[in-house]
Amino acid sequence: MLTRVGTKIAIGLLKLLAMLPYGLVARAGDGLGWLLYQIPSRRRRIVHTNLKLCFPEWSDEKREEVASKHFRQAIRSYLERSVQWFASAKKLDKLVQVDSEIDLTDPDMPPTLLLGFHFVGIEAGSIYINRALRRQCASLYQPMSNPELEEVAKHARGRFGADMASRADSARIVLRWLRERKPVMLGADMDYGLRNSTFVPFFGIPTCTLTAVGRLAKAGNAQVVPFIGEVLPNYKGYRLKVFKPWANYPSGDDETDARRMNAFLEEQIPLMPEQYYWVHKRFKTRPPGMPSFY
Repeated sequence: MLTRVGTKIAIGLLKLLAMLPYGLVARAGDGLGWLLYQIPSRRRRIVHTNLKLCFPEWSDEKREEVASKHFRQAIRSYLERSVQWFASAKKLDKLVQVDSEIDLTDPDMPPTLLLGFHFVGIEAGSIYINRALRRQCASLYQPMSNPELEEVAKHARGRFGADMASRADSARIVLRWLRERKPVMLGADMDYGLRNSTFVPFFGIPTCTLTAVGRLAKAGNAQVVPFIGEVLPNYKGYRLKVFKPWANYPSGDDETDARRMNAFLEEQIPLMPEQYYWVHKRFKTRPPGMPSFY
């Protein structure tokens, strides 16, 4: 955990990097990721474990290639927080391409949950979708262990007009936002433990999966619109991909709705497997009696 002085230095470094050309920052992050991947670490083992579980048909060489690329993407994403948090709106406009299957500026948009997924570009996508909506929206965030860094991150993520609230305080606030016709962003594809979760398949593995999205959509009479932040090749920036609302969702059945989310991910991850957040222990919580993968 960063000390108070260390936190101030880290924030100052991010602000400094935000003044540099994006391509330079991205290349520096790429190089640092390559270097760190050469050092055996717990995170590197987690990446390999996840890839082996999800893609058992891959050769060792294929897994090694994707793991190396992902490590570079993941470390790079931390340095790119500098641009995403502190660069000007004009700079971000040049870096983010919006590819949306719905009209994000529709003033008559029904109550909407914007469901983000943990690809390495999620930060860029979540911040910029505030701007693309051209209206006040709202977002849930996962609290950090460092209060000072959390405050900076919360301000940066909401700088284009988003109301922010912690996941711990979410249900009542989300329903109020939906009644006010504010689009609400949230992510649900991480392992948050057994509470409000069920075990459904993810690449064939029983996986602890949140059920909150379907229940919030039902209670708020909201449509669910998935979106993905994609890192473009050749250091060109990002693509914010916004999909059509899921039809017949929520179904009214928590397990069916959780399966729907995981099935969507199973379609999207193979399109850019190096960009999904494999450094996370996605299979940390196991069904009773089953051993840990990690």
